[in-house]
Order: sequence, then C-alpha cells, then structure tokens
Amino acid sequence: MSLAAGPLSRANSRRPVAPTVAAYLLAIALLTVGGCASTGSSKWVSLRSTPRNPLTDALGLVAKQGPKPTERTLQLLRRYNLEDKLGDKRALFAELNAINRREPNREHLYALAELAYIGAKRADAAMKSEEALELYGSSVLYSYEYLFDDSYSTPSNEFDPQFRRACDLYNSALEGTLRIVQSQGALRPGTSRIIKTANHDCQLEVQLKSKGWHEADFDRVEFVSDYEVHGLRNHYHNFGLGVPLIAIRRHLEPKDATDAAEQFYPPDLSFAVTAFLRIDADSARESDNAVVPTSTAAFAAPPAPPQKRTLHAVLELHDPLDSTHVDADGARVPLETDLSTPLAHNLSQPALDEDTLSTAGLLTPEKADRGLYMLEPFRADKIPVVMVHGLWSSPVTWMEMFNDLRSDPAIRENYQFWFYLYPSGQPFWQSAAEMREDLAKMRVSLDPQRRSPALDQMILVGHSMGGLVSRLQTVDSGNEFWRTLSDKPFTDLQADAEIRDDLAETFFFDPNPSIRRIVTIGTPHRGSEFSNDFTKWLGRKLITVPTKLMHGRSQLASRNPEYFLPSAPLNITNSIDSLSPKSPLLPVLLEAPAGPWVKHHNIIGQAPREGFTNKVSMWLSGEGDGVVSLESARLDTAASQIVVPSDHMSVHRHPQSILEVRRILLQNVAELQNFPHNGAVQYATSALPPGSEPPIPQLPGPIATLPTAEAAR
Repeated sequence: MSLAAGPLSRANSRRPVAPTVAAYLLAIALLTVGGCASTGSSKWVSLRSTPRNPLTDALGLVAKQGPKPTERTLQLLRRYNLEDKLGDKRALFAELNAINRREPNREHLYALAELAYIGAKRADAAMKSEEALELYGSSVLYSYEYLFDDSYSTPSNEFDPQFRRACDLYNSALEGTLRIVQSQGALRPGTSRIIKTANHDCQLEVQLKSKGWHEADFDRVEFVSDYEVHGLRNHYHNFGLGVPLIAIRRHLEPKDATDAAEQFYPPDLSFAVTAFLRIDADSARESDNAVVPTSTAAFAAPPAPPQKRTLHAVLELHDPLDSTHVDADGARVPLETDLSTPLAHNLSQPALDEDTLSTAGLLTPEKADRGLYMLEPFRADKIPVVMVHGLWSSPVTWMEMFNDLRSDPAIRENYQFWFYLYPSGQPFWQSAAEMREDLAKMRVSLDPQRRSPALDQMILVGHSMGGLVSRLQTVDSGNEFWRTLSDKPFTDLQADAEIRDDLAETFFFDPNPSIRRIVTIGTPHRGSEFSNDFTKWLGRKLITVPTKLMHGRSQLASRNPEYFLPSAPLNITNSIDSLSPKSPLLPVLLEAPAGPWVKHHNIIGQAPREGFTNKVSMWLSGEGDGVVSLESARLDTAASQIVVPSDHMSVHRHPQSILEVRRILLQNVAELQNFPHNGAVQYATSALPPGSEPPIPQLPGPIATLPTAEAAR
C-alpha cells in the first residue's frame, strides 16, 4: 500500500537495484557518522493482554475470586445491615435506592455506582450481555448523579479519593457500554439506534463535535485502553470524564472525494476522539417516577417486574484538538483525552514504516513518493507548520516533536502540522523546486481565492538537508543560482520545452510570500565533510539517477556545447554530492536575500566527545553534531540561534530543540496578536516600511540562546 494518496504522488518505473555490498557500505558509512534517519520504533503500539482500567486494583478486577466492593462501600452496607444481600442485586439496589430517597447522600450514590459496575463486570465475563449492558448503564447514571446532581445538601468533594473513583466508574462503565454496543454494530456519528435490554429500550443518537472532521470520515473506532504505546518518548493523556477512542478514518480516492484536503490524508489515518454520554434526565425520571424520583430510577430494579421503559441518550464524540472541556449540568468538566495513543496507532501501519520510506527515497528517488501530508484535519483558520525531513529520512522522524508540541493547548489552538515527504536521494535544489510546486498546488486546491489569512503565515521547520530545502522557499534567486551553471543568458539555451521549464523552475524563483518563519535544525549551510570521496563514490554506485534527469543532461550537453561551466552543478545527480562543502550552490544560497517578511531561527547540535562513534564522526566532519560542523551549521543572519547538546540523528528530537520550536511558535502568535492594524493578520505584500519592526511582547527568552558569533565556538 502506497503512502501517497493524491495527485502529488508520482508513478515511477522500476530501476535496477544497486549491489548489495555497496549498499551495506553506504549504510555503515551513514550510521557511523549518525545520519539523518530516524531511530523510530518499528512497533509503536502493542495490544494489551487486558484493557487498561484505573479500577483494576481498587475493585480487584483481575483477582481470582472476581471483582469485589471497596472497603468504604462494604462499610456502608454493614451500617445498614445489607452486607448479606450482596448476592441478590435486585433486592440490594431496591433497598439502597429506598435509603437514598429517605436520606439523600452522595455516599449512597457512589455505592450504587460501584456495585452496579461490579455486577456488570461479572455479567460481562459470563457472556450475559443484556444484563451487563443494563448494569453498566446503571453505573454511568449513578456516578454521573454523584458528580453533578446539586439537589443534595452537600456538594461533591473533589478532594475525596472517592470523587476520582466516581469519575473512573463513569468512564469505565461507559466504556463497557460502548464495547457491547459496538459489538452489535459500528459506532458512527450521524447515526441513531435502539438498544434493547430486558428492562429498557434506549434511543441512542451519536453526534460528532469537531470543527475539522466530518461524519463521513469515520470508518470505525477502537479503544485507547486496548493499546500500550512503545515508540513515543512521552505519552499525553489528560484526565477527566469520557472514553478516549481511536477513530480510523475512511479513505476516499481523490477523484471520489468532495473535500479538497482528501488528497493530503494518508490511507488508514487514525485520530483521537473522546466519547461523552448525555442521558435525558426527564426520560430517566419519567421511566418510573413512583418508585425512584431521581435519575437513578432509570436503571433501578423495583420489587415487582418492571414495565419496559424508554430512555433517550446522546453519545458525543469530541475532537480533543478543538475542545478539552464539556458543559455537564452547568459545570465545566475536563474531558479524558489521549493524543499520543492514536498517533502511535497510526504510525504502526506498514505504509508508514520509517525504514521503507527513507531507504526508498534515498536509493530510488524516481520511484519514491513525494508530497504534503496531513495527520490532522485541514483548518483554514490555523497557521500551517510544515516539517521537512533530511537525508535518508521521512516525516516519521518528526513524531517526537509533533507529539510534544501538540500537547500544548496554545499550540493546538493556533497551529496545524503538515509534513513534506520528498526523495532524499536527489540534489536538494531539485527537491526544493518540487516543494515550491507542491506548495503552490496545495494553495490552489485548498484556498483558490486566497481568502485564508492563516495560510499566509506559514512556518517551515527543516532538519539537516530539509533545512536547505526549506530555506530555498524563502530566498530570491536573482541570476546568481543560474550563474553557477553558465555565464551565458538563459534565453540562449537550446532544449525541449519541458527541460527548459524544469531548469527555469529550479534556478529562477521568488521567495514564497506565504512563508513568514523558518527554523533550521542541524542544517549544513556550508556543506558537510560527511560528503567525502568515499561516501560520494558509494552514493553514485547506489543511488539510481532518475531516467528523466539522465535524458535531460544528455540533451543539454549535446545541444549546448561549451555553454555550461566546468563546475556546473548539472553534473551533480545525487544528494550526497550536493551536500559537499565544494557544492557550488551552497555559497550562493548562503548569500541569497530572503524575503524581508521572513524570520530565520537556527538550532545547532553539538555531540559529546565520549564514545568511539562520536570520536570517529568528529574526526570526519569536524567539531559539531557528528555530521555537520559548528562552522557549517552557524548562520549569522538568524534572528535567534542556540546550540543543543545532541548528535545529528537526535538533534531535532532533543527536548531543548522542541522547547525552542515551541517558544518560536508562541512568540509568533504573540507578535501577530500585537501587530498593528487592530491585530489583523497582514499579508506578505503589505510589508512594513524598511527598518521598522512590529512591537514584540515580553516573552521568555529561548532556551540557552547564544549570540550568533558564539554559536560556532
């Protein structure tokens, strides 16, 4: 299954595979000096033997004798001489409800919720799904009333451990309910169904609460509690009410899609939602008002055989990227959310395997996929942060930073994250030309009338060679890039129209007016000694030069004798050669003027000297991160620049780098909010007068910011 799902992917012909021995040599060379490839886990999540349940220890859910009440509940039963009725649920619930009507007390509600949940777990284990569903529903209602019913004389005590257990009972009982309901048919928003048990008919409506996803996006849901995360360093799980779920997106071919963003979503995309159940209080009370005049009547078992009753409930599926709280009977309640498990679940699919993507992009660039990809719903009102990987890598390399940044509510509120995949085996300037084309196509697809100001505030974050690809989106070529090829006018060039157009797009370009900031991390602005005679020889042996490029070179040489300079980069056919310190485009890029609206931030890695690998790396590439020297990584024109204690492979995943990117993103929002013209977003064409700067609010400084002159020392 291909990762690329839309028109930005390319169909490619097969090419011969390079010799195995040479492949091993290149791999060893790259790994020895700490190449750009990720060390991401090949197994991001695994299924748990039993679902995670916060009540496991408190209620003895996995004990041999089965679940049992807490001591606090047993104490309440002893006080009312009800302990001997534990084996008769119907009589026990009837007496406890009667006691609660005479002496309203939240302790009684908690005991009812806990006992109903224990009964549901026992019935579930015995495959009595109707009884389990009835009892799970009772537990949801009792715990909800414990938490929010303000008719009791004393309010809920949030400092009481019982309060948190009541939250866990609501969540766990709701999850048990959803598991049974889902076994009878997939849960999809926009649908309604009748759930039948012995005592009730429940009219359940499923509603989606999301500003980005649509009802048609849902294929199925899975439960976060079934999975254990391995591949991410940090796991972001926020506590509250509700059941965190993994929604599996229904993929459509672009030709069948009505949403223009469809082409940018990979197949089998997973995303986070939280299920929250609301039960109509009136229908609960009317179900048997004479027996129990509270919401608990809905599932209370009366002494006589009850008449079948009808309840109305709404299951809300909340997108945690949009909302982290819900209103529950006038109270603002946090949702239980999990952003990390759905992300890890998504990364576990074979199409996103890091080794496959990165190696294909390096060795067979003609066959490799390329394009922009989104793991979140497209939002026209959020600023895009586009992450660009480096050599022998893929978008998967950004998942640690993505996971950490997205955990910040202020980041989620203002930004959306996109990822650019490109064949890292080709010269970086060719990848930059393709990225310019892909960004232009994206804008035409998503905002053809250019009515979304947020898309004109784009931020690029590039690691290693991805920093060069990103920087080439922000500078003005003038004639300087062409002069690395020839000192003759472009108009004198003899070539087919397609080849002329490709050359023009690669060597003549303007800065993208929609890009406002760029962050380069471990980028070889002056090349890398890693690109030495040995690695360049291996690269030429292993990296398959695209047929189109070879044909173009042959035609240009034959039809334009003595037109190109001897040092012309036309002869550079792979990325390793293009990163050499002798590469003719690097000094031109270093001096090229950026758009006056662009701010550049730079992060440099400095690996420790300990260890054989680091010593070899620094011997090859000089003092720095093991691949890029401090001198090459330094950028005198950067608005901010820091040095991070990390090697090249990990510098973009280092906590200090992630905190710096977070600082830059928050500062960007603060500057936009304090910009003149009443805080309105300004387009790139509305540049400030020369020499003037918008007011910058007082913000925490960058972590370990160094003066640019000191960064390379």
